[in-house]
Amino acid sequence: VSTSHLQLAAFALGTVGWILCTVSMGIVEWRVWHVDNTTIISSGIAWVGIWKVCFISYLHVSPGYKEQFCHKFRGYDSSIPHEIYAAQGLLLIAMCTGLLGLTATIFALRNVYMGVTHKTLITRFFLVGGCFYVLAGLCVLIPVSWNFYSVTHNQSIAFPPSYYMPSSPAAQEAGAAIPIGIVAVILLLLSGTFSLSYRFPVTANTTTK
Repeated sequence: VSTSHLQLAAFALGTVGWILCTVSMGIVEWRVWHVDNTTIISSGIAWVGIWKVCFISYLHVSPGYKEQFCHKFRGYDSSIPHEIYAAQGLLLIAMCTGLLGLTATIFALRNVYMGVTHKTLITRFFLVGGCFYVLAGLCVLIPVSWNFYSVTHNQSIAFPPSYYMPSSPAAQEAGAAIPIGIVAVILLLLSGTFSLSYRFPVTANTTTK
């Protein structure tokens, strides 16, 4: 037990990292667009996520009230940039591999804390868990970096006319999902490093005279 403190920390960090990965995948604030034309986008701000785009509008609403309109990305549309579809697939993979990493780590820790001295079994499950953590971290890192690059270069998106979105914003900035994703990457990679560093303790045989 005394040799698995890092692996216990890996489980804790991996759990938080996996939760943050899931949160970043679910929220819409990946890119925050500031638009000049407020005829439809009344607040002048739209949020572009990896599953949908949303904005606040006062149209067709009673005075003093506002409503959020969202348009979901349907299937594969060539007008939607590749980094958005890549984020959809990679984050789903990250969620699954992160969950597998947690499962493997739980199984290894269970054997450690229950006194099961099966060296090969414990070591392999820690190694498997570490590899899954690292893979999950890389799967989050790619879409987060790619979308952050698109934000910093103010890249445009040719939305279909039904979305009521301009093809180019006046300015754009990174939404909350990107820093959340960055934290998830750090935690998952740390978890993988800690899990992969496990070494089964060697018991020395002593001879009494």
